[in-house]
Amino acid sequence: MKILVVQESDWLERNPHQQHHLMERMAIRGHEIRVIDYPIDWPNDDDSGLIYHKEIHENVSKIKSGANIDVIRPGFIKIKGLNYATLFFTHKSEIEHQVEEFKPDVILALGILNSYNASRIARKHNIPFVYYFIDVIYALIPEKAFQKLGQLFTEKTIRNADLVITINKKLSEFAYSVGAKPESTILIDAGIDLNSYDPDLDDSAIRAEYGIAKDDIVLFFMGWIYEFAGMKELARHLGENKDKYPNYKILVVGDGDAFDEMCQIRDEYGLEDQLILTGKQPFEKIPEFLASADFCLLPAHIDEPIMQDIVPIKIYEYLAMKKVVIASELPGISKEFGYGNGIEYIRDATEVLETVEGILSSGKYDEIASTAREYVKANDWEAITDKFEDAMKKLL
Repeated sequence: MKILVVQESDWLERNPHQQHHLMERMAIRGHEIRVIDYPIDWPNDDDSGLIYHKEIHENVSKIKSGANIDVIRPGFIKIKGLNYATLFFTHKSEIEHQVEEFKPDVILALGILNSYNASRIARKHNIPFVYYFIDVIYALIPEKAFQKLGQLFTEKTIRNADLVITINKKLSEFAYSVGAKPESTILIDAGIDLNSYDPDLDDSAIRAEYGIAKDDIVLFFMGWIYEFAGMKELARHLGENKDKYPNYKILVVGDGDAFDEMCQIRDEYGLEDQLILTGKQPFEKIPEFLASADFCLLPAHIDEPIMQDIVPIKIYEYLAMKKVVIASELPGISKEFGYGNGIEYIRDATEVLETVEGILSSGKYDEIASTAREYVKANDWEAITDKFEDAMKKLL
């Protein structure tokens, strides 16, 4: 089948998310995939000028070699506020063009404005429309004034959908609350490549490269470092107590809004040996980094609205590597994973170090870690792709 994917995030540069794993596996199975995306980080580009010109990237593969997905990036005006206005029309035009040229069997949407347009165009041309609800995206809009408008478009799109797919229970509850029909809403969990995420993977090269000794305790975080990720607070707490935790090392793989401040905290507290900031790393190296960890972290601000309903895919990757996860007790995560399945919950990032110390001193580390991989065994990506493929066939 032909699937047109519509999103308002960067398919090329952002770390692989749910849709990358799923669509590339669908492509490997012989389905034809095209993506319309948006370079969300354009304000950080060095490129001058007011116009972002349309780009076409052919044969893109981020995870599975040979997936060969074409990514179309419509142009827009690079002025805050006007970027959304022009995106609305350029993406609408591109969706209509792809309906004529690509002739998709299904339109799958993950965004806000372009998803709303896609839902209307799909209905006009009698094409099944699927809203893939993997995140409360409107809460991430930088301009607070536009978040309410984004919520309204999201709710309209959910009501327009022939099928709504969510990836956790909290998102399903939200979808029902704004009008999703129970008979046309399904939950397909996030996935994990169990072959790649092997708990016995050799970590010696990573430890040697970053000066991590055998008896060091490695606290690992990966992904986009949001201001509300809790990592700044954790880094400062370690800096203020580094004599108490001399062999604790925080290993951060990724970049993001708070990266520069993390560098400043490292220098301010003299944490050069204890706060390791690698920046963005190739996706294929992530399991090796994870193998070097003792504990994996998600100490996000517990009152941050965007974090209430989501379940980051990295939680599955943490658990698959048989690591003890320390995470804020966020509603989406606690509802999805429950208690006693490899995750130890905290209320604040400053609780991480004491929680780690408590687990190690109690001798319960192996017991907690052993439950982690067992819990995610049913979430292998091939099984998840089977469920998605079956759902598309039934829809058609």
